[in-house]
Amino acid sequence: MDALQKKVPFSVEAEQSVLGSIIIDPEKFGEVAQIINSSDFYIEEHAEIFTVMHEFNMSNRPMDLVTLINELVNKGIYQDEAAARSYIRIIGDIVPGSANAKDYARIVHDKSILRRLISASEDIQEKAYTEGENVSHIVDYAEQKIYEIAGNNERTDFVHIKDVIFNVYQRLETLKDGAGEDVLGLKSGFSDLDNVVVGFGKSDLVIVGARPGVGKTAFVLNIATSIAKRTKKAVAVFQLEMGAEQLVQRIIASEALVDSKHLRQGNLDSDEWIKIANASAELAETDILIDANPNVTVTAMKAKLRRVKNLGLVVVDYLQLMQGERRKDGNRAAEVGEISRGLKIMAKELNVPVIVCAQLSRTTEKEHKKPMLSDLRESGSIEQDADMVLFLSRDYYGDDPEKANLVDVIVAKNRHGEVDTVHMGWLGQFTKFSTLEENLSER
Repeated sequence: MDALQKKVPFSVEAEQSVLGSIIIDPEKFGEVAQIINSSDFYIEEHAEIFTVMHEFNMSNRPMDLVTLINELVNKGIYQDEAAARSYIRIIGDIVPGSANAKDYARIVHDKSILRRLISASEDIQEKAYTEGENVSHIVDYAEQKIYEIAGNNERTDFVHIKDVIFNVYQRLETLKDGAGEDVLGLKSGFSDLDNVVVGFGKSDLVIVGARPGVGKTAFVLNIATSIAKRTKKAVAVFQLEMGAEQLVQRIIASEALVDSKHLRQGNLDSDEWIKIANASAELAETDILIDANPNVTVTAMKAKLRRVKNLGLVVVDYLQLMQGERRKDGNRAAEVGEISRGLKIMAKELNVPVIVCAQLSRTTEKEHKKPMLSDLRESGSIEQDADMVLFLSRDYYGDDPEKANLVDVIVAKNRHGEVDTVHMGWLGQFTKFSTLEENLSER
C-alpha cells in the first residue's frame, strides 16, 4: 500500500458513541474509565470532553446536558453555549442507547493500541537505521516497546493526574472491600515481617543482603515458594551459584522439613521418604521456573520473562555474580551499579516485585556488627535503586549458644513505610526460616 493511502487508525463513531453513552447515562463513566482514558481519544475535542466528564465523576457532581455544556464553555473548550450545545446534541443523538458503552470503549482502546504500535515501529525503525548502538540493545529496546503495548503497562504519552486519581480511588475502594495480594502487595509468608513491610509491591526492587552462610538463598527461596503456592502465579528464579537440581533439593528439604544433609547423602528413612513425596507433589503443582545460567544478563532475563504468563515474582541469586552488558574498564562498582539499575527498570517494565540477593562487605563479618546500607558491596547505587533493603544477621550474636538459631531481618530501607528489625528463627538443618511466636525484647 502506498504511504499516501495509509490512514491513521481511529473511529469517530466509536469515540462519539462512548461520549454519547455517558451523556445518556452518566453512571456508565465508571465502566468506560476502566477501559480507556482521555489519551486514548484521537480527536482532541473528544479527549477534552471526556476529561470534563471525568471531573464531574471525581467530584460527585450531577451531570446532564445543561451542566456539561456550561462546564465546557467555562473551560474554554467551546467559545459559546451554541457551539457546545450543537456538538453535544450531535453526540447524544448518534448513539441509540448506553447499553453497549463498554463495546464502544474497547473499539476506541483498540484503535489507540494500533496508533501506539505504529509509533513504536517508527521508533524501532529509526534506531535500526542509525546503527548507532549495540544490536542487542536495539533488539531489547524493540522487545520492550512491543511488550509495553501488549501488556498495557506503560503509555508513551502523558497521563493526566485526573486519570491517575481515578485509579487511586478504585484501589482504595478495593482495599475497603477486602483486598487480596494483587492490591496490597505480595506477602512474604512471614507474618512478623509482613507487619513491617506490608507487602512487596509491583515494580519493587527488593535487595536481601547478607554475608555468605547466613542464609540469604534459603530466605528468598522460602519467600518464593510461599508466594508460588499461595498465589498460583509464576515465580521465576535465576540461580547463578548452583545448579537446578541442587536448588530444588534445598526447596524440598525446607518444605518437607527433612534434614538437607540426609537428602544430599540419600540417607533417608521411611518417614522422610513420605515427607519428601508429599512435599514434591505439592511443589510440582506450583509454577516455579528455574534458570541456572551463571552468565545471564539483565537483557537476557527480560527476554525470557516477557514470555512468562501470569508472572508474579522474580528472584535473582545473586547480584554480584551477574554480568554487565559491557565491561566498564575494570570498574566493577560501575558495572554492578549498571546491573542494579537495569534490575529496577526490569521490575518496573514487568510490573512485578524483583527480589535480589546481594553480598555484604567483610567488615560485618570481622566486627560482628549489624549490617547497614554502606555495607552493600561494590556499589552505592544498589542502595539508591532499591525500594526495599533487608539485611540478614546472625554474626551480631557472636557465640551466644542460646541465640544460635536466631536471625535478625533488618528492614534498613523501605520506600513505602517504616524500618525496623524482625527477629526470626533459623532451622539450619532444613534450610528454613520461621516466624517466632514471641519476639525477643529489644536488646
